[in-house]
Amino acid sequence: MTHLSIPGFTEHRVAVDDGVTLHAAVGGTGNPIVLLHGFPQTHLMWRHVAADLAADHTVICPDLRGYGASSKPAANSPEVYAKRTMARDVVRLAAALGHDRFVLAGHDRGALVAFRAALDHPRAVSHALFLDVLPTLDMWDALRGVSGAVGYHLYLMAQPPGLPERMIAACADDFFASFLDAWTKDPEAIPAEVRAHYLVASAAAVPSIVADYRASAGVDLEHDGADRVAGRRLAMPVTVLQQDWGAALGYHAEGLWSAWADDLRHRTVSCGHFMAEEDPHLITAEIRALAAR
Repeated sequence: MTHLSIPGFTEHRVAVDDGVTLHAAVGGTGNPIVLLHGFPQTHLMWRHVAADLAADHTVICPDLRGYGASSKPAANSPEVYAKRTMARDVVRLAAALGHDRFVLAGHDRGALVAFRAALDHPRAVSHALFLDVLPTLDMWDALRGVSGAVGYHLYLMAQPPGLPERMIAACADDFFASFLDAWTKDPEAIPAEVRAHYLVASAAAVPSIVADYRASAGVDLEHDGADRVAGRRLAMPVTVLQQDWGAALGYHAEGLWSAWADDLRHRTVSCGHFMAEEDPHLITAEIRALAAR
C-alpha cells in the first residue's frame, strides 16, 4: 500500500516512555498546536486542518500510543493505556520537539487524551479543543436504554481481556469499517486510499485499541471521578464542538461540559462525527479562534 503522509510535513519517532515511541508528523513554524486523532483512525485524519494551520503554526500530529505507527505496548496493567499515561506521552512528545506549552486539540479518543492532558498538565496546555465527545465520566452516564446501543462497542471492549480481541480480529475490516460508514455524513470526505489506511492500521492494532477502550471503563473513570470529587476543572480556554447527540440520548451537552470548564465555547455542528475531514475549514477556523482567546 502507498505510504500516505501530510504534504510538507516531516515524520519523526520520539521516545516518550520505556520502550514506547510515538510516530508524529510535524510541519510549519510558529506557536505550536498538537492535534490528536480518534478511532478508528490515525494522525492522517488531520491532513487538511494541519496543512492549513501550518501556514503560521508549528503543527504536531502524533499517532497515539497503541495506534498507527506508534508503539503498541502490551497492556500488562490498566495504567498502560490510561488516558493519564497517553496524555503524558503527548506532553513529553511536545517537549522533546522543543515545545513546553501548546494549544491542544483532540477528536474522539484523542479528545479524551486531550481532556486528561489539560487537567493533569495545565502549564503545558494553553488552550484545549474537544471534538464530538463527552468526558468519560459523563459519557457512561449518558448511555441509557435502547438509545445507548449506538455505543455498543464501548461495552464490547470493556469486557475482560481475550474474547473482545478475538471477536474483533475475526472480522476486523468489517468491524472498523462499520464506524467509518455509520459516523460520516459525507463518505467522500474519507477517500478510498485513506479508508484503506485506517482499516489496515486498525486491524494491526486490535489488542491496543481494545486496551485503550477498556481503560475508559476502569482506570479512566477512577481518575475522572477523583477529579470531580476534588473539584478540579480545566483552567484554560476551552472549545467543544459536537453533533447533537444530546437530543438523541437525552442529555444537555453544554451543561455537562460547563461543569468542567469556566471559559467554555460550546457549539453544535451539522457535519458527521469525522468533522476534521468533513468540514476542515470549520475546524481550522475554530482552532484559530480558540488560540486567539
